[in-house]
Amino acid sequence: MAKGYWIVHVRVDDAEGYKRYVEANAAAFAKYEGRFLVRGGRFEMMAGEIAGDRHVVIEFKDFDTAVACYRSPEYQHALQVRGDAAKANVMVVEGYEPA
Repeated sequence: MAKGYWIVHVRVDDAEGYKRYVEANAAAFAKYEGRFLVRGGRFEMMAGEIAGDRHVVIEFKDFDTAVACYRSPEYQHALQVRGDAAKANVMVVEGYEPA
């Protein structure tokens, strides 16, 4: 079964507020066994445009689990905690498994 991934591009406007969000989202990622593959770090834009100064990729056991995590009460609470501290583009994608 193909894994599921969150691909996130974030623009942080309030570093302290964003820290509170990171603390709050830990409950959802623990419950749904999300594993960070990319969490911030250096990047160099090679082509195109993307909004954000922070990029995150989180791996889940499958697509449905990735979607369930986003929709969970735990993650929705974290979004409320984040408030206007950051703006994010979040997509959930299914991984590729060759036949």
